[in-house]
Amino acid sequence: MGKDLAISMTATTSNEATASTVNLGPAAGLASKESGARIPLAPEFVSPDDFSPLEVVYDFGNVRREDIEAGPRSIWRYKQLLPVPPNVADYPNTEPGCTRLIKADRLAAELGVRKLWIKDDTGNPTHSFKDRVVAVALAAAREFGFKVLACPSTGNLANATAAAAARAGWESVVLIPSSLERAKVLTTAVYDGALIAVDGNYDDVNRLATELAAEHEDWAFVNVNVRPYYSEGSKTLGFEVAEQLGWRLPEQIVVPIASGSQLTKVDKGFQEFGQLGLVEPTPYRVFGAQATGCSPVSAAFRSGHDVVQPVKPDTIARSLAIGAPADGPYVLDTVRRTGGAIEDVTDAEVVEGIRLLARTEGVFAETAGGVTMACAKKLLETGKLDPDAETVLLITGDGLKTLDAVADQVGPRATVPPSAAAVHEALERGRG
Repeated sequence: MGKDLAISMTATTSNEATASTVNLGPAAGLASKESGARIPLAPEFVSPDDFSPLEVVYDFGNVRREDIEAGPRSIWRYKQLLPVPPNVADYPNTEPGCTRLIKADRLAAELGVRKLWIKDDTGNPTHSFKDRVVAVALAAAREFGFKVLACPSTGNLANATAAAAARAGWESVVLIPSSLERAKVLTTAVYDGALIAVDGNYDDVNRLATELAAEHEDWAFVNVNVRPYYSEGSKTLGFEVAEQLGWRLPEQIVVPIASGSQLTKVDKGFQEFGQLGLVEPTPYRVFGAQATGCSPVSAAFRSGHDVVQPVKPDTIARSLAIGAPADGPYVLDTVRRTGGAIEDVTDAEVVEGIRLLARTEGVFAETAGGVTMACAKKLLETGKLDPDAETVLLITGDGLKTLDAVADQVGPRATVPPSAAAVHEALERGRG
């Protein structure tokens, strides 16, 4: 670890790549989310025009279904729609994507939904959707001439960043809250990068990362200075859902909210597929899910506000525990535009959601998945989700990352001596 901490601590020279030499495929520039003012491709995340977030804009060519279907079984099948170089798959990377879309009939019957699908992103290389966004960020960072891959993280991003850096032969610097779940700490540390625990919550860690990104110009903080490219990776969830449904859009989708970027980018993916004629641009509704202990976007939606007031997180759903979500206002815009809603649930309901999904569909989700599940149930009970509409639930992380959440809730039904009679007796007691 000592050698890792020493990496590039004195390297503060500017990146050599310029907009004229960078090849990020169809990406044509960056634009302010507020004014639309454009700047050339660069490792920037705030518009110099109005200080709003920057977003990638594209000049798409002729994108055909058959070209996508002939592509690799990874997110690179969509490279014509992402800010990555055409030869992106030639470099060592974790090759995320193409995870299962499960027809969840048993869960649908229990919830009273006509047609229900689970997008199970636990099958990614480090078992969360963060592998998608990090892969895109790494591809952009390579083009811009960065040397170190870095991030502030609530856990899943830490895993994905450390793994992607190791696979690419890069150094990594990962900052996490010191209170992070032990499983997520270990599954980051194993890649042998520089893992730094910070006394504070995620918002404290994020502020520190922004400061360090300004000091070390060859450190690519995936969700800071290359955030516009990183966030585009979440579009691939929307792309895959549409492709796996037979090149059509679902009627409803429920997405967990942390920073809010994932929800807005899934929507962007649906829109781009429709604009390019890859799917019929049919109406759909987007729903957001938060834990009550960190629900600033849900509170703003419920109150009819456009501004998201920061909160201090207090929830077991630590991967969603971002008290000042950067994309909160854009989540509100997306949900309202599509006619959806945002709900939040207690920690007890989160655990119930984890167990319900595991019991009915054999999918063990982390606490963020429990939030999605429990919010979907609540949205149905309150009449906001239409039980007759085809619905997709995004499950974005593996339950093995958050075992503590269910540790006191589940376990052996009995401990018995090694005899068949004892087993039968225990089973009978369990039925009683």
